[in-house]
Amino acid sequence: MSATCTTCPYCGVGCGVLATPDGQGGAEIAGDPAHPANLGRLCSKGSALGETISLEGRLLAPEIDGAPSDWDTATALIARKFRAAIDQYGPDSVAVYGSGQLLTEDYYVANKFMKGYVGTANIDTNSRLCMASSVAGHKRAFGADTVPGTYEDLEEADLIVLTGSNLAWCHPVLYQRIAAAKEARPEMRVVNIDPRVTATCDLADLHLPLAPGSDVALFNGLLLHLAEMGAVDQEYTGAHVTGLEASLDAASTDASRVAEITALDPALIARFYALFARTEKVVTVYSQGVNQSTSGTDKVNAILNCHLATGRIGRPGMGPFSVTGQPNAMGGREVGGLANMLACHLELDNARHRDALQTFWNAPAMAERPGLKAVDLFRACADGRIKALWILSTNPAVSMPEADAVRDAIATCPFVVVSDLFADTDTARLADVVLPSAGWGEKSGTVTNSDRTISRQRPFLPIPGQARPDWRQICDVASAMGWGEAFRFASPAEIFREHAGLSAIAGRLDRDFDISGLAQISDAEYDALQPTRWPITAQRMGGRFFAEGGFFTPDAKARALPVSHRPLAAAVSPEAPLRLNTGRVRDHWHTMTRTARAPRLSKHIAEPYAEIHPADAASRGIEPADLVRIESAHGQATLRALITPRTAQETVFVPMHWTALWSSE
Repeated sequence: MSATCTTCPYCGVGCGVLATPDGQGGAEIAGDPAHPANLGRLCSKGSALGETISLEGRLLAPEIDGAPSDWDTATALIARKFRAAIDQYGPDSVAVYGSGQLLTEDYYVANKFMKGYVGTANIDTNSRLCMASSVAGHKRAFGADTVPGTYEDLEEADLIVLTGSNLAWCHPVLYQRIAAAKEARPEMRVVNIDPRVTATCDLADLHLPLAPGSDVALFNGLLLHLAEMGAVDQEYTGAHVTGLEASLDAASTDASRVAEITALDPALIARFYALFARTEKVVTVYSQGVNQSTSGTDKVNAILNCHLATGRIGRPGMGPFSVTGQPNAMGGREVGGLANMLACHLELDNARHRDALQTFWNAPAMAERPGLKAVDLFRACADGRIKALWILSTNPAVSMPEADAVRDAIATCPFVVVSDLFADTDTARLADVVLPSAGWGEKSGTVTNSDRTISRQRPFLPIPGQARPDWRQICDVASAMGWGEAFRFASPAEIFREHAGLSAIAGRLDRDFDISGLAQISDAEYDALQPTRWPITAQRMGGRFFAEGGFFTPDAKARALPVSHRPLAAAVSPEAPLRLNTGRVRDHWHTMTRTARAPRLSKHIAEPYAEIHPADAASRGIEPADLVRIESAHGQATLRALITPRTAQETVFVPMHWTALWSSE
């Protein structure tokens, strides 16, 4: 049997995969050497994909109140409950919570359904938790949620700054690309900024173990240093940037206290600043350690300010680079997957944009104001404002902040639908209706990776039982609610064509996202679509943004943003003397609903643990491998103690993956 070219369903690197069914329900998996993201490389998780696709435990038919049902009954019930809530309480009484696991076509119809037909922007996604800060930072600085660079910049840079990113474990293929480039060009330098000593430090020439939450102060100090050393590109900033003087003024309040705020050795800071100032080709890669913070957007803008000030953006080997955590976090942003966005990077608070989208969709009830963001959405479930909730392809009962409260909120909501592969997830157990979705290897569509490359996910296995793709589930409910004409899609290709057609309108409204060159793509061409970086228009294909300005603001200039360090919201206190940090391990993914099915992925790290500094362990009488109880205002957990100096004193690190399904406490 020949191999199918598809795309990995894990992180935002978007690796190409060659999948060959083995005839026993699994598949042989190899990296696709022709895919520009990975060039044949795969990480441990991607390599084990063939072991995660068996039908064991799969949900194969709709369930209502835990009992098997059929699609007609389930669809009619969902439509009736949503309609009743809308009629009695208004459109803001219903909500959808999605996921970066959804394909772009799934995401598109979900947003059309909610924002154009239900008439509410109460549709948010777990990408809110990892990418909203980057989206907001990009929009504040660039006028649009634009990632300026490409993966090739990682090989062309002379200095790579990694911040808030354990790249070796969380985006291993990008780490491998940088490692190969550094081996080929030993003069390349890598700086790793992270409170912990991680596997990524193995590649770093310099490690800055800054205090948690102090990134703004560090980059503000850098901005001031660049100005003092004459590294500001006066020609670029004069023509293309506003707000730099105000940003320098704001930075000065932090600069004299950088060492104090960051808890870094001044000599380390000086080495980093000097390296950045004298190196033109700099790429700053940032990820969840920057984004997932009460000051995440300011951290993003502090980084962007340094690249704007030096004009190091949009040219080969230079620029800020946000790497996404999920396979289609970028695609979700492209279709307006967040509660404060519209499709194709159109703006919800712009009446002209709303009118254009309403006309294109022939929408009867266009959302006119932002909806509830992820955390607020579940709080609204708890206090009774949300009467009907649909959760697609994610497990918020354990993956959300304040997970215990979220679990209670879902249980409180009068009507909950969950679309998933399994009925035994922590979230699906709370649902009134559970719908069987098609999974990776069965469904068809597109995803967009961190450098704007659109790739196909192709099916190589039959859809089992009564499972259906998510887009089909949404279209069926929309039709049952009376909107069948607008949701009469016969295939993902048809949805993609509409999405691409809409992007042409966005392009005419001076938006960055424009794939109108694919608006007339045939079904056969869609099936054969090769990885393609946007924009895709008659005038332009892929490439970088902003080397010569052209920002998406009214005056086409970027905005340098004045930002200042703010202490972390939750202060260390006698009642809570340690600070908790969370992250991923190398071989597991999110809440393990997929990776736990591959036994070899649990061999690396088999159980949940807490990294504790030796001094903190000694003062509490904790011995290696003891079971320790961790408590905070948000909950508690029992974990295995891993005593190590990799974690700074007075901090504890805990991976995020294990849930009640895999570990009792």
